[in-house]
Amino acid sequence: MPDLREKRKKLKIAIGVMVGVSVVSVGVLVSPLVGSTESRQQQLNQLRAQLTTKNRQVEPLRGLDKKIPLAMQQIDDFYKTRFSAHDSDVAETLGNLSKVTGVKIETAKYKADDPEPVGLRRVEIEASIKGDYQPLMKFLNGLERSKVFFIVNSIGLATQNGPIQLEMKLETYQKVGS
Repeated sequence: MPDLREKRKKLKIAIGVMVGVSVVSVGVLVSPLVGSTESRQQQLNQLRAQLTTKNRQVEPLRGLDKKIPLAMQQIDDFYKTRFSAHDSDVAETLGNLSKVTGVKIETAKYKADDPEPVGLRRVEIEASIKGDYQPLMKFLNGLERSKVFFIVNSIGLATQNGPIQLEMKLETYQKVGS
C-alpha cells in the first residue's frame, strides 16, 4: 500500500503542476504582454507594409551586376560619340548650325581649361548670336541635338530695332591625348 500512496502523491503533484501551467498560460494569453487579436493583426499589417516598403527600396538594386557593365558601355559610347579630340570640331559645329538655321555668329570666344584626370578638357564658349526669333530657337534646338555635347550655362537677350541678339555662355568637353 505504501507504493500506492506514493504514486497518488506524485500524481497529485503532477496534476497540480499542470493546473499551475494552465493557469499561467491562460494568464499570459489574456495579459497585455501578448495583446489582443486585433493588436496582433495590426502589428502583422504594419510588418507587411514595412516589407513592401523595403522591397520597393531594394528593387532598383536587383540585377545590378548586369546594369553596371551596360552603364560602362553606355559611358564609353557617350565619350566616343559626343566628345571630340579636335579643337576645330566645336567651331565647325557652331558654324554649320548657324548656316543651317540662318543666324549669324558675330563673336565667339573659346577658352580651354587644363585637362582633367579623366582625359577631358573643358572648353568655355562665349558667343554673340544675331537673328530672328524662329531661327534663334532652331539654333538652340540644334545645340541640344548636336552630335557635339554642349551645355548652355546662360543666355542674355538684347533687342534693338531689328534682329534679336543672344549673348550665350556655353561649355563643352574635348578628349585629351587621343
